[in-house]
Amino acid sequence: MTTATAAPARPAAPPHGEELTHREILEVLAGLLAALFTAIVSSTIVSNALPTIISDLEGTQTQYTWVIVASLLAMTVTTPIWAKLSDLFNKKLLVQTAIVLFVLGSMAAGISQNVTELLGARVVQGIGMGGLTALAQSIIGAVIPPRNRGRYSGYMGATMAVATVSGPLIGGVIVDTDWLGWRWCFFVCVPLAVVALAILQKFLHVATYRRRVRLDLGGAFLISVAASLPLLWVTFAGNEYAWWSWQTGAFLGGATVAALLAVVVESRHPEPMVPLNVVRDRTTALAILASLAVGIAMFGGSVFLGQYFQIARGYSPTEAGLLTVPMMLGSLVGTAGAGQIITRTGRWKRFLVAGSLLLVIGLGLLGTIDHTTPIWHLSLFMALMGLGMGMLLQNLVLAVQNTVDVTQVGAASGTVAFFRSLGGAIGVSVLGALLTNRVSDLMTSGLAAMGIDPSRLGSGSGTLDLHAMPAPIEHLTRTAYGDATGRIFLVAACVAVVSLLAVLVIREVPLRTTVRKVEAAD
Repeated sequence: MTTATAAPARPAAPPHGEELTHREILEVLAGLLAALFTAIVSSTIVSNALPTIISDLEGTQTQYTWVIVASLLAMTVTTPIWAKLSDLFNKKLLVQTAIVLFVLGSMAAGISQNVTELLGARVVQGIGMGGLTALAQSIIGAVIPPRNRGRYSGYMGATMAVATVSGPLIGGVIVDTDWLGWRWCFFVCVPLAVVALAILQKFLHVATYRRRVRLDLGGAFLISVAASLPLLWVTFAGNEYAWWSWQTGAFLGGATVAALLAVVVESRHPEPMVPLNVVRDRTTALAILASLAVGIAMFGGSVFLGQYFQIARGYSPTEAGLLTVPMMLGSLVGTAGAGQIITRTGRWKRFLVAGSLLLVIGLGLLGTIDHTTPIWHLSLFMALMGLGMGMLLQNLVLAVQNTVDVTQVGAASGTVAFFRSLGGAIGVSVLGALLTNRVSDLMTSGLAAMGIDPSRLGSGSGTLDLHAMPAPIEHLTRTAYGDATGRIFLVAACVAVVSLLAVLVIREVPLRTTVRKVEAAD
């Protein structure tokens, strides 16, 4: 081996023992966070715009939900696949591919002429989102030691939190701006994604640890099926068929069989998509359990609070987005503050416990709301939920990354992200179904008290247009939505209790100060 007399300004990829400087890390983060922000915004930006979109494309209430679920589903099932590929192939090429897919999906969604085309475009968007979510965490894990990672993970967590809750605000402003229209909810994400692509092309240089590659296609297929079937089930159950029916048995039975087969395949494959030795680790298993509640709070909170403010309280899409700002600020403070303190002290468990406790309290308080709850009460409740969500979001990933070597950091990070996205997708579907059923019950009893036959109002298969209703029916509908929303947050609070129990028994391992868990031999 020869030694160059004048080293280049930046190596093609950092050697195994060399770390990036603070400035180099910030340059890489600028591109990663720009791409991640646009990807996550796209998953919630349609929340406040959906009534307008579905009405314009003449869609149904079932399709209303699927505009959100389609991208979340695609993101969920592809996250572990992207994550594993990042351990095998060039991370830079993979993240650029994910950005290109996301841009293509966004453009296709913006020019959709019917709901079917829109759903297809959202699936492509979701595939790109899955890649960006998994690869951003994988790249950070590959270039920053765990002890210093809290500082930068805080930036990522803040970006994810701000993007999640600001999406509805951005979508509301776009819909309320006459010269833009709902199609710009998709076009607006494209310029920033292109900028991110250019930044990463110039500044991202990350080592690829070469080894023989054997793709686990069987595992990828089975994991996708096992994750997809429950989401399909909760979407259609109660509408297309009864909750207790042969269709339910078929969906859940198929998911169980696929999951068992996936375990068999993953235990035998030399390069499994989800390494079972990583999942069996106590820290990883408990972090996965805790991530489910974070996903429900992250996606469910933004979707259903936006709906609550518009339908139950009569605010415009823009106003509904502004009213969720306390949740965004709480999450920003939680993730950034915890990240800085963890970097200085190396202690992380206390923040997981505090975050879980705040999440339980915030969701529990939101479980008490109705159509008359003072707005300042709601702001306080959302701030507490956001603060807890921020403390948990990236620190759960940090705890898992600290247990594995850099050669498995992609799969480990992707596993946590997978279950967080799965929690979000299932949460939106299940909580949406619970909300619909509760609203239906309250409407039926309210109409009966008014002496009106509910069947005269139709089957409910179409979209909701409050302004077309008579004043008494409109008031009843707003009241029903307002009083029903509290119940779904109460359910989410119960799930958050499970997360609190999980982090209470998690074992705190000191954060190492090297990128690699063990130094690789020359």
